[in-house]
This record gives sequence, C-alpha cells and structure tokens, in this order.
Amino acid sequence: MSARKEYSRIALSVGALLLTESVLACSICRCGDPTFNALGKEGVSQTGLRIALDWDRVAKTQGSGDEMESLTENRLTVLGAYGLSDRVAVIARVPYSWRSLESNDNGAPQKADASGRADPEVYGQVRLWSSPFTAAVGVRTSVFAVFGVKTAWGENNLTRDGERLDEHLQPGTGSTDWFGGIAGSYQLDRKSALFASTQYRATGRNDAGYRYGNAWLLNLAYEHKFSTVVDGVIEANYRQAGIDKIGNSNATDPNTGGSIVYITPRVLFDVGQGWVIRAAVQIPATQSGLNGEQHEKTVVNVGVTKLFAK
Repeated sequence: MSARKEYSRIALSVGALLLTESVLACSICRCGDPTFNALGKEGVSQTGLRIALDWDRVAKTQGSGDEMESLTENRLTVLGAYGLSDRVAVIARVPYSWRSLESNDNGAPQKADASGRADPEVYGQVRLWSSPFTAAVGVRTSVFAVFGVKTAWGENNLTRDGERLDEHLQPGTGSTDWFGGIAGSYQLDRKSALFASTQYRATGRNDAGYRYGNAWLLNLAYEHKFSTVVDGVIEANYRQAGIDKIGNSNATDPNTGGSIVYITPRVLFDVGQGWVIRAAVQIPATQSGLNGEQHEKTVVNVGVTKLFAK
C-alpha cells in the first residue's frame, strides 16, 4: 500500500483536538487528544517515523471586576512518533509557548508577556486488541492503552526586575505529571468511523509550591471521508479538573478546576506524498461546571503531519 493510501487510513478517524494542543493540567488546560489529532486512529499500527507540527491559540478569563485576569497563549508543538511494530509506538511532544496576561492594578490596566519552553511529554502506546481483518472495512475494532509522563523540563522560573512572574505566565508548569488511559475505535463502513478515549492525569507540585488539579479527559468523535482528499470530524470533548493548590499550605485558587464540554469540528486535507494538513476550532458548549469565575474561549488549531514510509 502506498504511503498516501496508508496515511489516508490514518486520517480517516482523527480524534480530538487535543491540545490543542496540550491536554496538560495547566492554567489554560485543554480538552482532546493531541496524538489522535496528529496521527489518527491507526497511529499505533503504523511502523516508521511520523512528524507533526501544530499551532494553537487558547484564551480564558479568571476572576471578576478589578480581580479579573485575561490569559492568552499561542503555542507551537513538534510531535515525533516512531512505530516499533504494528502494536507499539513511542511518542514525544516538545512545545514552545508565548503567553500574555492582562489584569488590573488598583483600576489601572496591566499587561505582561512571557515566552519560553513549555513542558515536553514522552509516552508510549500499545494496541491491546483488534478484531480480525475483513475485506469490507479492514480492521473494524481496535483498543489500545497509553501511558507516559509530562516532564518538568519547561521554563517555570522566569523573572522580571528580580521578581518571579505570575504562575500563569510561566511557559511550563514546573511539575512532573503522570498520565494513562485507554481508547478504542470502530469502523462503521469504508467511509466513516467512531472513536472514543478516556485519560487520567495526576499532577505534581512545582518548586514554587503550586499544584495544578488532577484531570479526567473524555473524548467521542465521528468522522466521515468525503473524498480521497478531504476528511471531516466532529467531536465532543469533556474535561473534569480538580482545583489548583497554592503553596505548601494547600490553600486553593477558587477560580480554577471544574468541568467543561467542547464541540470540535475538524477538517483534514490529504495533499499527497504522506502530507496531511489539519484545521479545527474547539467551541465551548457548556462551562457552567467551572469553579468560581472562569470563562474559556474558542480554541483554534492548525497543523500538518508527515508520514515517512518504511
């Protein structure tokens, strides 16, 4: 099978966002699954090298009145995946972040900007089970596990005029987080499929004593292949995050954590020779479950993936 045809199978059931880029527990935490975003439902079973590049723009507000903060992040992420076999793949994601924080100081508007390395992730995927290959649709059902670590290698101690910048301006969280989950896909016919996943992320505390809330992530997606070039995906992404803890006293930030649902339409273009261009918007459907005063805005994601045939 040619690289283009094989990658078309990958693109057929692209899942969530993620994240957006990242599904990290963070001050502007995102929903979705960035691995499926980049590699599709067949990502585990493809041997050889795949590389993806994603740009995301995320924004939210926290607090109200004179205590309101508005945070915007632009993030560029490189993903590299290598299929060791048709059952096992190892993946690394390396992001770079630009952040802007607007707030009030006794009624006077204030704005601060920062940029730097965000936290890389390293993880593995293992296919646990798949149904027999059939002539009608190929492999109809697959189930796999994912497990890994978000490192503390990003920048979390940026300063200005001798003072540490606000936690929400730091490009990295400064903590080591562990995550694991399970996912599955079901091929309805040659042109459409379903995908679902769940993942739990356990966060650590950084050197400043801040700990972002642990998070559950759930995703459900339906895709349809309109032609040999164009695929469409519609997703529902859910996140439930714990409240953030400040300092070693475990004081909490009341305007963090809670639950939110996004609806995510996505389009993919197979431009040949292993190249796929992707674009999506992640629209908040309901965020009444967020704690305190929070408002998350629409996330924009644009990316490109390259499959190197082996």
